[in-house]
Amino acid sequence: MHGKRILMLVGDFVEDYEAMVPFQALAMLGYVVHAVCPGKKPGQTVRTAVHDFEGDQTYTEKPGHQFVLNADFHAIDPSHYLGLVIPGGRAPEYLRLDEAVLKTVRHFAEAGKPIAAHCHGPQLLAAAGVLQGRQCACYPAVRPEVEQAGATWIKNDRDYANAHVDGNLVTAPAWPAHPALLREFLRLLGARIEL
Repeated sequence: MHGKRILMLVGDFVEDYEAMVPFQALAMLGYVVHAVCPGKKPGQTVRTAVHDFEGDQTYTEKPGHQFVLNADFHAIDPSHYLGLVIPGGRAPEYLRLDEAVLKTVRHFAEAGKPIAAHCHGPQLLAAAGVLQGRQCACYPAVRPEVEQAGATWIKNDRDYANAHVDGNLVTAPAWPAHPALLREFLRLLGARIEL
């Protein structure tokens, strides 16, 4: 075993909260979270975006933080990780074009390791071909891709606060679901937290 390692796939304009909150929460609990981005090295950053729901027909977008990468995507071995986190935002739409990223996603799916995907993150799951016969929550605009990939789209409540679990996969429509998504992801990882 290689410690309690979690892999996080990010890219420029990843959703700020969906990268920052899981990264910090999992680290607080003792997990080593490796945030990686193809084409970038440890110490480099990805730009994040803050997406919010302000009464428009879709979400709004504002500049977020510079999120520092701490591992090299091309040097990682997926077999050394317990689980995978895929934040949303705009990063998944172009990360899904990278076959090495899709191969990494397939490793976690085929090995039955826990996968947490937020918002637009299921775009990577759909592109990797790992959603056939599964149930998946996601941001509503990603619904057509999820369904075309053979999954059943799980409609969420109006405030996007729920997560959905299907086997090793926990998905959620947006960052308001952090408490539910992280709780279920930790349960899948076998974590025990006593308060």
